[in-house]
Amino acid sequence: MAAQSQTLPLAGRVAIVTGSSRGIGRAIAIHLAELGARVVVNYTTKSSDAELVAAEINGLPAITGNGPRAIVVQANVSEPSQVKSLFDAAEKAFESPVHILVNSAGVLDPKYPSIANTSVEDFDRTFSVNTKGAFLCSKEAANRLKQGGGGRIILLTSSMTRGLKPGFGAYAASKAAVETMVKILAKELKGTGITANCVAPGPIATEMFFEGKSSEVVEKIAAENPFGRVGEVKDVVPLVGFLAGDGGEWINGQIIPVNGGYV
Repeated sequence: MAAQSQTLPLAGRVAIVTGSSRGIGRAIAIHLAELGARVVVNYTTKSSDAELVAAEINGLPAITGNGPRAIVVQANVSEPSQVKSLFDAAEKAFESPVHILVNSAGVLDPKYPSIANTSVEDFDRTFSVNTKGAFLCSKEAANRLKQGGGGRIILLTSSMTRGLKPGFGAYAASKAAVETMVKILAKELKGTGITANCVAPGPIATEMFFEGKSSEVVEKIAAENPFGRVGEVKDVVPLVGFLAGDGGEWINGQIIPVNGGYV
């Protein structure tokens, strides 16, 4: 079993996946674990969902090394001290530097207000989690991943930065800011062995996607895709797994759409 585990592409690496108690983040956390990584499952408010994800990962076949394959850590990515504690917990639990950050934490206003009807409070919350959170996690990762000789920063954004649909003003703007930031970050990390990229999914069948949408709206969105369906988490995770591994080394500073041709 030990020899077999060494063939796993992410064996010996530690990954933090923010917002991984549900949705795309959950699927990414499990996928990275299946590739051999030890994973920090992060959540903000609902510990029970995160515990279920960690239990599923810890139920996977054993890999080399002692201790769990996954731990659960609560942290609000928009709070600097909590982001620092998130990385501290990972390093302590796995007795290793962090090698991979996947920032999947995000919010979307299910009322889909126009810009004229977006409250300042909702705008601030969207940017606090989606943009400031990505900034804080990237900032911490840029300093921490050097300890492991390099690594991967993967930020989830959205194809809505190109789709530009009404009702997504604050959300699309918050994600577009992250896409600009990652291009600069990749250049600033020159010589560190750390890559920084964005993965930009289109509509994906998750709880966040369905919230606030009627069945008619969902059907319309599906019909707009060349595949005639909404995306699924399985459509996104293989790309993230590839970017996290050695094969993704030459992909840097990119925004990669995963939307089936939606935009």
